[in-house]
Amino acid sequence: MIQMQDIQRVYNTGKVRVEALKSIQLTVDEGEFVAIMGPSGSGKSTLMNILGCLDKPTGGQYLLAGENVGDMDDDALADIRNRRVGFIFQNFNLLPYATAYENVELPMIFAGVNTRERRKRVTDLLELVGLGNRMNHKPNELSGGQQQRVAIARSLVNKPAIIMADEPTGNLDSHSSEEIMGIFVDLWKQGNTILMITHDPNITQYCERVIRLVDGQIASSETMMIEDQLISA
Repeated sequence: MIQMQDIQRVYNTGKVRVEALKSIQLTVDEGEFVAIMGPSGSGKSTLMNILGCLDKPTGGQYLLAGENVGDMDDDALADIRNRRVGFIFQNFNLLPYATAYENVELPMIFAGVNTRERRKRVTDLLELVGLGNRMNHKPNELSGGQQQRVAIARSLVNKPAIIMADEPTGNLDSHSSEEIMGIFVDLWKQGNTILMITHDPNITQYCERVIRLVDGQIASSETMMIEDQLISA
């Protein structure tokens, strides 16, 4: 699914040259659940931006599902994002004056999906994340955990090949975090590929592999033993 060879990202700000990523070598197979961890300034967000085609590397080669991202122009990158990647953010990024249904539906409107298919897909996804009875509620009428459920449903509407989550439990209490991670585990068991940035060490119990970044480099890549109760839940 993902192949990175010698990926570098350099920022030049005036006379200052910042190496945000240095010679990243990374492979992620289809259907993996991977956590990316590291201290502030380690390069996690930069790496996620490149993985999600929000940015391009300064050097090296990035293949996403066999397509060379580094050779693409902005329009091609936008198309890749729309077709292959579902994003979930810490702050939910929901439209405040739109209902849960409308927030989930919006990416399909942009993709030109017909009304009947949109209605079924939105309804099915909101049911999937446990919000079938909250479809007409706006974000300020939902708890933080419920808003993140809407964001997860929205990330799935265009059937992405990979789900990328940036601190998805960062603004949630422990109970809501467990519920949200339960949804991610269910999505993973259904065959979805998931990449997740997190500061929370408790999240690693849900993941197959944990990659740790330090100073823009991969310091370790550890295969995890996922607890039996999480697999069978």
